[in-house]
Amino acid sequence: MLKKLANICVVGALLSSSAMAQSDEMARYVRALAAGYKAQFICSGLWNGGKSLADIKDDELTGIYDRVAETVPLLVEDIDMARREVRVPFAEDAPPRIAVWNSETGCMSMPIGFEQTEIRPTPAERRYFDDRTWPMGDREALSAATARPAAFRTTAEQAFQTETYGGKTSAVLIIRNGKIVAESYKKGHDLHTAQRTWSVAKSIAGTLIGYSVEQKKLNIFAPVQIPEWQRQGDPRASLTIDQLMRMSSGLVNDTAGNRTDPLYMGGASVTERATAWPLLYKPGIRFRYANNDTLLAVHAARQQHPEFDPFILFLKLGMTRTYAETDWQGHYILSSQVWTTARDLGRLGMLYLDNGSWNGETLLPENWRDYVSKPSGPQPENRAFGYGATFWLMNKSPGIPDDSFAGFGNRGQYLVIIPSLDMVIVRRGYDSSDNRFDIETFIRDVIAAGKS
Repeated sequence: MLKKLANICVVGALLSSSAMAQSDEMARYVRALAAGYKAQFICSGLWNGGKSLADIKDDELTGIYDRVAETVPLLVEDIDMARREVRVPFAEDAPPRIAVWNSETGCMSMPIGFEQTEIRPTPAERRYFDDRTWPMGDREALSAATARPAAFRTTAEQAFQTETYGGKTSAVLIIRNGKIVAESYKKGHDLHTAQRTWSVAKSIAGTLIGYSVEQKKLNIFAPVQIPEWQRQGDPRASLTIDQLMRMSSGLVNDTAGNRTDPLYMGGASVTERATAWPLLYKPGIRFRYANNDTLLAVHAARQQHPEFDPFILFLKLGMTRTYAETDWQGHYILSSQVWTTARDLGRLGMLYLDNGSWNGETLLPENWRDYVSKPSGPQPENRAFGYGATFWLMNKSPGIPDDSFAGFGNRGQYLVIIPSLDMVIVRRGYDSSDNRFDIETFIRDVIAAGKS
């Protein structure tokens, strides 16, 4: 009996020791994620966004993921302005987490354990079109041509009052009939301050895919040619980019949105993470919002169109302060990781108002606006909004025109396009999960301002 009790005690001690080791290892991993998060956001905020370090810490590094929220403030950053590099240590026996900037795609989060020995070459400096007239540039952007523009300005200013709509607003831009009729920014921000789009990047991804379709480089209804799925018998090879754009892949989705912590914060690559999930449902029959579906859509698009390059379209639209970031292996993270200004988002919205035409050039297929803004696939259940292809639909929102569609992003990023009113509404913010912006009420008030 005593021997049996002793054995039980030994087993219990081993299990307890194992649990403690796992707990210590997970705590270390969370610190590594927090360090990666801090390095990435400081890097992007400084050199994509043109923000001060104080503003980055006040806005970008507060109200963040619960998993790393308590750890991020405890870690100390080392900023190398000459190398455009941010290092954040997370353990005494490991190299720091590193984020490295370049002028074309912004910041890359390097893998855990990465040690850089040489200065990374960067592409040539960006060209800016500030001296060109709106919308290609920023000169003569504000106009008094629209009737009663003061009503728009008043509504825009109210977006910064937490008691009116909630949230923590950083920028509001209202465009009507091609003219900016209201524009306002929080202190420390201006027309050239870029922020992370979060999931509005998915709508940007859909636009870039449309540009490839217009160039006859892409068939979104053909089976994907994702290399990791081409082994004989892999059922995922039957998926199409269309199904991925409509969030109807049927792939396993382990968490809401398919949380991508290893990619967003851990220095993993798109091909390591997004391609690993198996099918759980027949493709095309079930809606499930997932970062991985967008990541895979872009990955598949690049297999058909190797010259897929977001910056080419950005330059055509005058979006010179927009950065489509990549992982350290060069794969675009177009589910979330784009940094851009309010005006650049406004330009993107205007492209859709003009049905894909810009400066006399057709950049999107003639029916692309209808394609992305129609609920042609399975729809979200118990949601206030429908879904098209990389855009949310506002056809269920009272007081808002049925043809309204939008890009929505975490922390209160909104790009709302209303073709019937020839209107684009951009709202940027630093909202937290317990203080969200009421976008529907705000849109209704903007529409009412246009009628006053």
